[in-house]
Amino acid sequence: MQTTPSRFNTVLIISLALSFGIGGWGIIAPQQMTEVCLGITGYALKSLDWFFLSMCTGFLILGIFLAFGPYGHLKLGRDDEEPEFSTLSWLAMLFAGGMGAGLMFWGAAEPMYHYYSPPGQEGLTPEAARTAMVITNLHWGLHAWSIYAICALVIAYFGFRLNRPALISAPIRYAFGAKNSRQLNFWCNTADIIGVLAVIFGLAGSLTMGILQVRSGLTEVFGIPDTHTVSIIILAFMTVTFLVSASTGVDKGIKILSNINMIIALLIMFIIIFLGPTVFIFQTFINTIGDYFSQLLDISFRMYPYEGLDDWTQSWTLTYFIWWLAWGPFVGIFIARISRGRTIRQFCIGVILLPTLFSMLWFSAFGGAGFYIEMYGGGGIAELIFEDVNRALFALLGYFPLSSVLNVLAVCLVFVFLVTSADSGTFVVSMMTSNGQLNPSTRLKLTWGTLIAVIAAAVLFSGSATVAKAMAITGAVPFSLVLCLQVVAFLRTIRLEKSGMAPHQDQAETLLQATEESR
Repeated sequence: MQTTPSRFNTVLIISLALSFGIGGWGIIAPQQMTEVCLGITGYALKSLDWFFLSMCTGFLILGIFLAFGPYGHLKLGRDDEEPEFSTLSWLAMLFAGGMGAGLMFWGAAEPMYHYYSPPGQEGLTPEAARTAMVITNLHWGLHAWSIYAICALVIAYFGFRLNRPALISAPIRYAFGAKNSRQLNFWCNTADIIGVLAVIFGLAGSLTMGILQVRSGLTEVFGIPDTHTVSIIILAFMTVTFLVSASTGVDKGIKILSNINMIIALLIMFIIIFLGPTVFIFQTFINTIGDYFSQLLDISFRMYPYEGLDDWTQSWTLTYFIWWLAWGPFVGIFIARISRGRTIRQFCIGVILLPTLFSMLWFSAFGGAGFYIEMYGGGGIAELIFEDVNRALFALLGYFPLSSVLNVLAVCLVFVFLVTSADSGTFVVSMMTSNGQLNPSTRLKLTWGTLIAVIAAAVLFSGSATVAKAMAITGAVPFSLVLCLQVVAFLRTIRLEKSGMAPHQDQAETLLQATEESR
């Protein structure tokens, strides 16, 4: 990717100013910030629900087309280029950066919520259990990973195949010509700033939820008080850890942490499977595959307008989808960074299908074990989950042999997932604010890492997972429009390449030079 140093980086300066302002606002007036975030989120969910559902389903359709269509053989890089990372390390990094901590948080909790209150159905029935697994995998499966895949693929294609910077605006600059370059520079800088804020908001909200879960785990395992002070101590320790990791680069810190994540996650999952109701879990997994894929078309467009369940759709499905959009710039650029040298077909299968299958097995293990306890093991786990969702994982592990060991492993895993996410997010924001440099400076990474920690602390002062969710998805509302424009630019450019027409390299170079001079 080409980058040109500049004397004044507009995106960096404005993004830092806005982020400092948001962080200070959250610390000085957390209640006011909470009300604003919830207001923006509520308006978007109620007024644009049809748009977000259609867009996310459209990304899934596009991902399938790209994987098996005429562009699948194109490499994200030179035609003779080989992948930088092994397949296992690649999958571990994209999974850990994408939603690892979220799976720990919701693995046991979400299926149980839908089992008790499935939309439009009676709860606590066998059919409700099947519906619960389908809904859960709708939220964590193909749609979620398609959003990530499209965000990443656009950046990787323009970055590694067409030698553009790793910026949100790069596809827009490349595809829409040199006319009105001043206006184009303004809108492209705006797109980059929106992308940075979406990452900051999304990461701060997600880190907050993870810290609340770690705090609950420490209370469960070691009896440590469940207080704000403990949350701040966890945040401080996490910040120091991920800043040290961030200073080592992708090929060391993030790669090592991601591999550790996967080893511990697989160990806990296999313990749940083979020390728990093994047959029931595998039956749940196979049954869920059939139910999910057979109902995929239906659930991809389901809005419940006749049943009066708009609130349910907005609270669950659309909140998740917008959350994945919020993480789109962060995870997308990160996945693009580690995917150089893979074909579009390999990329789409590896980023969309394989993580989805793993997520289905994960929820079958944790959700299925919870169902078994509730249906055949005397019950009681649902009450523990509903009492405090932050303790859902530890409530489930308490039913297993060696529960104290499992709880310690779970706390460590959630913490390392948080460090990996924060590390990846810091790396990506630094890339986005250094004109797309693949290896941004340590000073810039430390600056952004500290600022992300400050904003996470602001969200922690609210003490609510709901506020964390609202914070996480607020930045996704404007970014969704930028993403649609990126996709148009991508399809327009790749069609020209496939048809044999030479890309507009000279025009792109002129645009890039003019852009850097204006920054």
